[in-house]
Amino acid sequence: MARTRPTRVKKVRFWRWRHNPLHRHSDSVEAWIVLATWIVALVGGLFAGQAADGAMQDSFAARRATVHSVPAELTENADRTETVSTDGGGGDTVWGKVRWTTADGSTHTGLTRVAPSSTAGTSVTVWIDSRGELAGRPPTEGEARVQSALTGLLVAMGAGGLALGCGRVTRLRLDRWRIRAWEAEWERVGPQWRKKMSG
Repeated sequence: MARTRPTRVKKVRFWRWRHNPLHRHSDSVEAWIVLATWIVALVGGLFAGQAADGAMQDSFAARRATVHSVPAELTENADRTETVSTDGGGGDTVWGKVRWTTADGSTHTGLTRVAPSSTAGTSVTVWIDSRGELAGRPPTEGEARVQSALTGLLVAMGAGGLALGCGRVTRLRLDRWRIRAWEAEWERVGPQWRKKMSG
């Protein structure tokens, strides 16, 4: 008995693009949908992420340009007010009433966060806007870079996910169209096939 060599089956990597008698037009359409979806997801996500990153950096830079720090003085003991937990990891702070002088010589007062042990007369730094009113401390360049990079990453992932979702919905619609086409074909061919099978 002659021994036969096992035949190796060559795996076709791009099965959607190969030509054979069973390859339908809808298979080619689906292949183009998959290709377009991935291109839009990758390229569109990259551009959307870069745009979001740039917009956030510009926003932070504009904010840093519109506020500046000035020295202020605590007008009363800080331990009279309620403790406020800070999100920045700097520990607990309390609201303290402070007084500062702007460049035009006018004096302003307001509330800002200070250490709980601060007493009246303690010097603190506050941030003010162009009108001389209290403003929040802008993020540093390092903090702004991290926040804008994370925003860009989230936007890129969202844009890519949206593109992939749209591609998936398009493929589901194509599958429904194929099922309807198969049903219509079966209604036409089924009776003839049954006749041949029953003799």
